[in-house]
Amino acid sequence: MPKQDLGFDYHRYHRLLCEADDEDKRLALIELLIEEKARDRLAAQRASDRAAMTAQTIATVLRAGRN
Repeated sequence: MPKQDLGFDYHRYHRLLCEADDEDKRLALIELLIEEKARDRLAAQRASDRAAMTAQTIATVLRAGRN
């Protein structure tokens, strides 16, 4: 069995799916899943950008310290 994604709230999504008994609710659930995935991707990109900026700053400080 694959590891469950820490950001994926299985029980919440299961409950929402059970409650999605008409087309409007199903579409709202799909939209929610898309929005949350987009938010997670944006957060991951921001974290990656912060890590890259930190690495660049450290490299700059180390180079300046050699002079």
